[in-house]
Amino acid sequence: MTNLFTWKYWFTVNPEPLTPLAFKVLVGILILLAVSAIIIAIIKRKNSLYRGVFKKLYNLCASNLVIGLIILFFNYETVPFLSSRLWIGAWVLEMAIWKFFILKDAKEIPKNKKALEAQKELKKYLP
Repeated sequence: MTNLFTWKYWFTVNPEPLTPLAFKVLVGILILLAVSAIIIAIIKRKNSLYRGVFKKLYNLCASNLVIGLIILFFNYETVPFLSSRLWIGAWVLEMAIWKFFILKDAKEIPKNKKALEAQKELKKYLP
């Protein structure tokens, strides 16, 4: 575990292959992303106020599934620069930032819902 916090672990150009546990965890994450993408694709078809958030979540899952498969391939084949741990760290950081912006948009939904209800109430009295 102390190796995880060293610069050499993250920035080495020719890293050692993933441990079997890390490989299984990465495959598990990819399976979770694939299942989430399928479920969200079914849910986002419904026309609702949350459709935009589901669309963004689908894009997150689908694109990160592809990126994760590429990272897994390069780690499996032990390609010198492209199997660096830096790419896994950048991938995790990218997913965290993307989720932050999706949650930021999701917090706007109650405000939009109130505005939509107020607009419906106003249209009720207009010809």
